[in-house]
Amino acid sequence: MAILSKEEAQAILKKALGFSKADECEITLNGNTGGNIRYARNEVSTSGAEENVSLAVESRFGKRSGVATINEFDDKSLEKVIRRSEEIARLAPESPEYVELLGPQEYITTKAHFDSTAKIDPAFRADAAAKSIKAATDKGLTAAGFLEHYTNFTAKMNNKGLFAYHPSTYVDFSVTMRTEDGTGSGYVTQDFSDVSKLDTGKASEIAAQKAATSRNAKALEPGKYTVILEPAASIDLLQNMFYNMDQRNAEEGRSFLSKPGGKSKVGEKLVDERITVYSDPAHPEVPEAPFAGDGRPQKKVTWIDKGVVKNLYNTRYWASNKGAVSVPPPSNIIMEGGNQSLEDMIKSTKRGILVTRLWYIRSVDPQTLLYTGLTRDGTFYIENGKIQYPVKNFRFNESPVIMLNNLEALGKPQRINGSLIPPMKIRDFTFTSLSDAV
Repeated sequence: MAILSKEEAQAILKKALGFSKADECEITLNGNTGGNIRYARNEVSTSGAEENVSLAVESRFGKRSGVATINEFDDKSLEKVIRRSEEIARLAPESPEYVELLGPQEYITTKAHFDSTAKIDPAFRADAAAKSIKAATDKGLTAAGFLEHYTNFTAKMNNKGLFAYHPSTYVDFSVTMRTEDGTGSGYVTQDFSDVSKLDTGKASEIAAQKAATSRNAKALEPGKYTVILEPAASIDLLQNMFYNMDQRNAEEGRSFLSKPGGKSKVGEKLVDERITVYSDPAHPEVPEAPFAGDGRPQKKVTWIDKGVVKNLYNTRYWASNKGAVSVPPPSNIIMEGGNQSLEDMIKSTKRGILVTRLWYIRSVDPQTLLYTGLTRDGTFYIENGKIQYPVKNFRFNESPVIMLNNLEALGKPQRINGSLIPPMKIRDFTFTSLSDAV
């Protein structure tokens, strides 16, 4: 029962809604089925599967609301969860930011469900792990990796006439390779909606190559360096930036986009003019649901256009309060890039550092988006257009806003964490200290 068709989901939602006595009632039905495989020291350690369907009911009386959930769908259970949500609603305080539920909406069509991914079975997972492990053993390395996949659906209905349904699939793969002496490490991660695009053996060879060539790293003095950030190195910093483009935070003075007097930086140049970022749930490489969690339609939205802030997202309450256009948070992040390959960017670098990955990232100053963290799993010194040798890992202190103002070059965008991000060449990236971790 984990994955319901549009008609099956609609039938359950209609039946549940029929029990409602509330002024307003909205019901969300979610289901998923999937599996995973984990390996370490070149041996599979765990393999699992899961499936779940759950239903959440929000009932409202005036400005009071209550939510209850259940994972049983017979008539008695559906009525029980409706009554429970109504009981909670009557006890709840009034919401000072109440906005009535949405009525019928029009949604674009997005294709995020692929049969290839939905049909993944234990044999496929075992073969994917075997290909990755072979890439390690062929080079005398040790692999630790994880592959997981899901088929999902979300359906939503309320008593104002809204109905939404969306199926999707997702597969995520990552592996870390280590040398036998423990001095070299490499990493790769890939995710897709369509698993036919995933080759775990080929991907693992990238991690294996990084591990084999990162042995016995040399120490460089911390300081400001030109860096080439692979997408796995920049994704967390960039997502932290773009998922913080909230209108309310900006106008209430809590954001890197705040200005005095309760204003924001919309319309102002924030970063290098080569930076254009948008979200688009219908993008074929990173498809997402055509509706947000509150039922608002998701459409293509440009957040930054040639360095200028164009839009901020908001809640329906804040949009109404400020007389602004209602814009849900981004469903994905798509940064336009250039035509250079990673190799091209290395060749054009006189002196710099190639960074495979950043991790353990923590916020230092939310209003400047200053973050700290560490490099890992393959950090290399570049001189005169060639990788010369591996270097010890660094701690960094950097803001993605400053980073995107120090842009030297952009490469071809790649999918990572459900977004499209190009490798980037950045000048004056700040490394503050060394780390002995590999």
